[in-house]
Amino acid sequence: MINWARIIEVSEEIGLDDFDEVVELFLIEVEKRLAILLSKEDHKSVEEDLHFLKGSALNLGFSDLAAICHEGEGRAAKGESVIDRHYIISVYNSSKAEFLESLAGKIAA
Repeated sequence: MINWARIIEVSEEIGLDDFDEVVELFLIEVEKRLAILLSKEDHKSVEEDLHFLKGSALNLGFSDLAAICHEGEGRAAKGESVIDRHYIISVYNSSKAEFLESLAGKIAA
């Protein structure tokens, strides 16, 4: 679910103080976008939201979320029905829980 190597890489690149801020902004922005995604029907805007979520997830090591968003983005681009949006939120919530529970043990202070 979580690509810990990516998280360690990012935390080392930007430092722990900035990393904490990045994590906070990531969680806020992703949760806002997920809430908006539930109400959208237009394939193009759904595709754009899923692209944003995929990129954000990849940047912070949420690999399962990135994969499901990638699949949904491709389907939306073809005008097809997107993967169940509640499932996308479920994957995010599971990834977030794993991330927050394990972060302290993975990142050196």
